[in-house]
This record gives sequence, C-alpha cells and structure tokens, in this order.
Amino acid sequence: MKIFRNLISVVLILVTTLLVSCGSPKQAKVPTVYSPEKIAQLQVFAEPIEKTREQLSDLKDLIKSEDWVDTRNLIHGPFGNLRQDMRILSAKLLPKDQGQAEKLAKEIFGHLERIDAAAKDKNATVAQNQYVEVVKDFDAFLNLIPQPSSNS
Repeated sequence: MKIFRNLISVVLILVTTLLVSCGSPKQAKVPTVYSPEKIAQLQVFAEPIEKTREQLSDLKDLIKSEDWVDTRNLIHGPFGNLRQDMRILSAKLLPKDQGQAEKLAKEIFGHLERIDAAAKDKNATVAQNQYVEVVKDFDAFLNLIPQPSSNS
C-alpha cells in the first residue's frame, strides 16, 4: 500500500508538471489606441521637445547670419538633452509608432550633426539645407504624439 501511495504521488506530480508546462502563457494585451491618461503622460514628456522645436527659429537666425560659434553652442547646449528626451518619449509611444519615432529622432540628430559640421566648416549652404530637413523631421516627430481631445 505504501508503494502504491508513492506511485500515485509521483504520477500526480508528473501530470501536474506536464499540464503546467504545456499550458500557453497569457500574453499581455498591447493597447492599440491612446487612453486619455497616456496622452496626458505623453504631453509631459513632449514639453521639453516642443520647447526645443520653438528654439529652431533661433538656429535658423544664427545660420542665416553665419554666426557659427553660437550655432554650434546652441546645438551642443540647449539642444543637448534632446536625444535623451526623444528616446524616452519614443519608448512611451504605442508599438506601432515607436519605430517611426526612433527613425525620425535618428534623422533629426543626423541633421543636427551635419549642421554642426557645416558650422565648423563655415558652410552656409549645407547648414541651411540641413536646417530645412531638421524642421521637416522634427514636425513629423511631433505629429506622432497624440493630442488631448478637445471634448474634455
């Protein structure tokens, strides 16, 4: 009788292990739309990025006046946290928007690096062309951020 009980215990353990290991784990549902709470959270993360976007007009003026020292200072100073801010915000977007946001952020930094190099070389043509591109990509990035509905 003792052997029978031990055998039953082993069989039950094996059956339980088999059932647990063969069961499929529940996958977390990935949201497909932004909740009002998520939009509010994204707005907080977007604020410094939007402020930087407003400062792009200063960059335009510096390039236009060929003030290369201040052009480089603006890129390395006030725009210094932009990469981190954009990376954090991109990660908080829905998965369907994250890839595009990361791609645009990478392009924005490429344009800023080329403006910096053009300023170093005192090349107004390249700097102006890259400025146009950075504005276009910056606006595309900001368009990925959902806005609060005006119904509230």
